[in-house]
Amino acid sequence: MKLVTFRIQTPVGWFDRLGAVVGDAVLDLNAAYAWYLKQQGDSQPQHMANALLPANMRGFLNAGSRAMENARVLQELYKHHEFAHNTGLKGAKLLFQKDDVELQAPVPDATVYRDFFAFEQHVKTGFDRRGEEIPKYWYEIPVYYKGNPRSMIGPNAEVPWPSYSRKLDYELELACVIGKRGQNIPEQEAKHYIAGYMILNDISARDIQKKEMACRLGPAKAKDFCSVIGPWLVTADEVGDVYDLTMTAHVNDEEWSRGHSGSIHWTFEKMVAFASQHETLYPGDIIGTGTVGTGCGLELDRWIQPGDKVSLTIDKLGTLTNPIGQPLGQHDIAIPPAELTACAGV
Repeated sequence: MKLVTFRIQTPVGWFDRLGAVVGDAVLDLNAAYAWYLKQQGDSQPQHMANALLPANMRGFLNAGSRAMENARVLQELYKHHEFAHNTGLKGAKLLFQKDDVELQAPVPDATVYRDFFAFEQHVKTGFDRRGEEIPKYWYEIPVYYKGNPRSMIGPNAEVPWPSYSRKLDYELELACVIGKRGQNIPEQEAKHYIAGYMILNDISARDIQKKEMACRLGPAKAKDFCSVIGPWLVTADEVGDVYDLTMTAHVNDEEWSRGHSGSIHWTFEKMVAFASQHETLYPGDIIGTGTVGTGCGLELDRWIQPGDKVSLTIDKLGTLTNPIGQPLGQHDIAIPPAELTACAGV
C-alpha cells in the first residue's frame, strides 16, 4: 500500500487525514472503515473505526498490525468497486481525486528522526575533499545524527532558504518508518519492525554545517530548518527488496545524481538494531540512510539556486518534488564559497 497524509477543506476548516492511494484516487481509510463496519452491523461504527483504524498516521502506526490489515481489507474492497457510491457515514466523502487534495509529509508528527551515514561512496567523497581517510570507527558502528522531526515538509511544499546560508544542498536518501515498539532489537528481527519506506531529502545548509562540525558538534542549524519526506509511505511488503532500487535526482528536469540502494554499507536491519540498543524505538520514528553516492550538490560541486525545482525518484517509492524558496533576510553568518570544499557531507 501507498499510505499518505492528505489535507482537505471542510465547513469547519482544514483537516489532515490518513489515506491510501488507490489508482488515481485517495481513499480516506478511517471514513471508509467506519462505513464498512456499519455494513457489518456494528452499532458504533465510527467509534470502533477511530480505535481500529485511526484517522492520522501516528495513530495508525501505534494501532499496529491490526490497523494495517484493516487497511488492506479496504484496499481489496476498493478493487471490487465497493466504494463507487463514495458516501460514508453522515455523508462523509470516501474517495478523493489525487489532484483535488494536498499531500502532506506522510508522517507529519514523527516521534524521532535519526539520519545515518550509511553509503561509503558519499562518506569517502566528503573525507577526500578534506584530504583525510575515512575514520576506522565508521566501519565499526553505523553513526547518525538526530534531526528535527517538527520541520518535516511534504511533496510540492516550498523548501525554505534560511538567512544564514548561501549554499543550500539537496540530499538523495531512503528512509524507513518504524511500525512497532522495540528495544535491543536483534538484527535478524529488525525488518519486522519496519512499517514501510519513503524518499527523504535531507536539506543541508553547507556553509553553516562546516562551522558547526568543525566544533565537533552538529549538524544543527545546518539541517534542522527543513527535511522533506514523501510523497507517500510504501509498505514494506509492496517495496520487496529495498536493496535493489535505482535512485536519481533531477534539478529543473536535468539529471544530477544517480545511485543504487544496493551500494549501502550499513543496512536498515543494522541501523535499526544499533539505534535500539538500550533505547526504545517507537511507531513513527524515522530512520534515514544518509546520502547515496553522488546524491548531493556538495559531491558534484553543483549548487541549487532559489527558484529551482528538485525531484528525487526512487524505484517503487515514486518521485518527491519540491521548489526551492528565496533566501530569507540577510546572509549574516555565511562563509565564502571557496571554503566549502572542506565540508564533509552528511
